[in-house]
Amino acid sequence: MEKLNTLGVARDFLRRRVKAGDFCIDATAGRGRDTLFLAELVGETGKVFAFDIQKEAVESTRKRIAENQKEGIVTVFLDSHENLLSYAKEETVDAFTFNLGYLPGGDHRICTSFDSTSRALDAAMRLLKPHGVISLCIYYGGDSGYEEKNALMEYLKTVDSKVFTVLVADFYNRPNDPPLAVMILKET
Repeated sequence: MEKLNTLGVARDFLRRRVKAGDFCIDATAGRGRDTLFLAELVGETGKVFAFDIQKEAVESTRKRIAENQKEGIVTVFLDSHENLLSYAKEETVDAFTFNLGYLPGGDHRICTSFDSTSRALDAAMRLLKPHGVISLCIYYGGDSGYEEKNALMEYLKTVDSKVFTVLVADFYNRPNDPPLAVMILKET
């Protein structure tokens, strides 16, 4: 397992579920780190779609993918994660990753919101194959994210427990506002 932090937990969860040939979506590409991570997991026979609403993030992700020769695996879209249903068919995606908050090193005024994230999660759950997974890292401290985090915690309680298992990992004794790792598994 990687370092015991939110990203380490999320990546360990994905590493245990994603295999060569899978189709994965990075719903919030950011700087492309998770996009590259997914591309390495799915290998040459898999594919990864990555989404971001910021041109800077899309360019950063495309650069990282090119530097690591993964262009044949990854397609990057300048679009919101709430439009996922326009890019894939229902029950065709093996895994999703979401990192909520703002672009690292970017404008903190541009950040994810509950409205678009909840629509994206609704879409992701429709697109997910049986036994597929969603990794959700909620960065909420500092100058953004408390409203989104609180609304998401309530939303996640409403996810159909007959179809999905939702696990929230909270680093309870860490100072300030440690990000939350949420893992969602589609059971059927």
